[in-house]
Amino acid sequence: MKPSASKVYLELDKCLVVESWGGGKGHTGKNMFAYNADDKHWHGMFADNQGRVHVFEGDVAEGSAEFYGPSRNESGNTFLNRIELKRISDYKVEHGANWNMEFRGEYSRKRP
Repeated sequence: MKPSASKVYLELDKCLVVESWGGGKGHTGKNMFAYNADDKHWHGMFADNQGRVHVFEGDVAEGSAEFYGPSRNESGNTFLNRIELKRISDYKVEHGANWNMEFRGEYSRKRP
């Protein structure tokens, strides 16, 4: 099985954070985050190659971020989707949630 991998980079004069990821088994996607100076909130969108799109709003503090937004399951029922990101060190970030956990990951930066 091919391991999961992601690349995080800045675009639009460093106003947009983009993550391009591959989850293994052919599942790929892009996540985008930007701060809106008008409403003073961060916004995010996840899209994948399986036709899923999730739109989030959130807040970022030193060493952590939390995003939330509505999603639908395969039955069409709406539920609140929540994402937490926490800095573990200069080279590691933990991605997960403390509700019904669907995904938990630890991201490690490639060392130069």
